[in-house]
Amino acid sequence: MKALVTGGGGFLGQYVVEQLLADGAEVRVLCRGRYAALDELGVETARGELQDAAFVASACEGIDAVFHVAAVPGIWGSWEMFHGVNTVGTQNVIAGCRKHNVSKLVFTSSPSVVFDGRDHVDADESLPYPTTWLSHYPHTKALAEQAVLAANDGQLATCALRPHLIWGPRDTQLVPRLIRRAKSGRLRLVGDGTNLISMAYVENVAAAHLQAAKALEPGSAVAGQAYFINEPEPVNCGEWINTLLGRAGLPPVTKRISAKAAYRIGAVFESVYSLLRISGEPPMTRFLASQLAASHTYRIDKAQREFGYEPVVSVDEGLDREEPELRAFASELS
Repeated sequence: MKALVTGGGGFLGQYVVEQLLADGAEVRVLCRGRYAALDELGVETARGELQDAAFVASACEGIDAVFHVAAVPGIWGSWEMFHGVNTVGTQNVIAGCRKHNVSKLVFTSSPSVVFDGRDHVDADESLPYPTTWLSHYPHTKALAEQAVLAANDGQLATCALRPHLIWGPRDTQLVPRLIRRAKSGRLRLVGDGTNLISMAYVENVAAAHLQAAKALEPGSAVAGQAYFINEPEPVNCGEWINTLLGRAGLPPVTKRISAKAAYRIGAVFESVYSLLRISGEPPMTRFLASQLAASHTYRIDKAQREFGYEPVVSVDEGLDREEPELRAFASELS
């Protein structure tokens, strides 16, 4: 198989590339910049923008399967930025697959595409898309996911994976932010800290992409479907945060803020940042407050049943693998 991985230089994307190579695939990566890690792996790279339809189409030439991992994440920013990359970029990937007769497209989505501000407990893929949005990221990812699933037909088989809170070595977003806030004394638990959340170890998420691709064929059970991807058992949010801090050699977080107060503060920050056109991301938004306070636990039996998804790394083993990096990062901030 010759595979194209968009965003192959990123956190999840690089693991997908590594596992594809280990599986014997020939890999091309579509990315914006140059990555030393990709050079060391010896993969072919195509550098450009997802918004450039002609460039994206050219990257799809000669490809059997596309793993569309690239996206703009975040809780704050312009509609044009999120929509241009997440939605229009995905539409360009679909068009590139059509032009060059790519037969498989695996899209990296997010559970946030169905987040409606309420608790999701043991939820499955029957959850509908919400009608209102507190952030451009989930909105544009939902539009992209819908486009991918609608594109499924007899020539192009598509599916979408929704990994929840990806963590593990080489993370540059989730855990580093947590440690920075803990070191600065600004970390707070939102709500009572007992909300349950599903987590997804990065190597397990990458493995799910390969497992889904192998089962994905026109007319198969996987074609045209979306799947939640996470560990089988949820964790207590407050306990999980303190586990990560402990692995980094840091004391547990004890300060709390109510969910209502965090939501109100987020609304104020949004107004101030918009009015004054402040660059960067606010420390709190309404979407972030809602996410941090709610329970998010998702079933994975559909993925297990339809393409044999099984985590390849246990939570304890994942923590052991990440601990040296956590301690080194916390030490650098001292």
